[in-house]
Amino acid sequence: MIRILLGQRRTVWREALATVLSQVDDLHVIAEHTGGEDLVAAARAEDPAVVVLDAELPGVPVDELCARIGEAAPGAGVLLLMERHAAVRHAAGALGPRVGMIGTDVSPERLIDGIRDLAGGRAVLDADLALAVLTAPGNPLTDREREVLELAAHGSPTSEIAQRLYLSAGTVRNYLSRALAKTGARTRIEAVRIAQDAGWI
Repeated sequence: MIRILLGQRRTVWREALATVLSQVDDLHVIAEHTGGEDLVAAARAEDPAVVVLDAELPGVPVDELCARIGEAAPGAGVLLLMERHAAVRHAAGALGPRVGMIGTDVSPERLIDGIRDLAGGRAVLDADLALAVLTAPGNPLTDREREVLELAAHGSPTSEIAQRLYLSAGTVRNYLSRALAKTGARTRIEAVRIAQDAGWI
């Protein structure tokens, strides 16, 4: 029996995933969590074989979370569920010998095979995600432009972004203007979408 720990931020998606996996004879979902700290504690207490992890789980950067899960449960594999833009952003930092990547749009059968492969010590790397990483263009945005766009992606107005980053509103507007020019976007919403799709933020 393969013991699975789920870390997913979306309740409906997490519960649906738990239901699907629990119907498979050789799989057993032992716990579900939405936060990184709870997940690390559960990994230490429950000794899972595989942690199926949302790569966009809030609270702890995914590479740090993978490392902490590895310390808490050395025998566990971590299977990151991610979209193409997340693969480009996270691949270099998160991947390790016991970490696999699989797309959020794969079939349930492919996900189950990935869990079994990882539990058996075999590598798991979704071909579409690997292609996205290999063909991704270089990131033209500066660190500060990325920070500003990431805050804009959450709907923060210019004044709030300025306050969060200890900048003037005018400076934030300048960073946004440069980000729009570099992404070829007409609005900040479009710039966010383009940057996310490219894996730049």
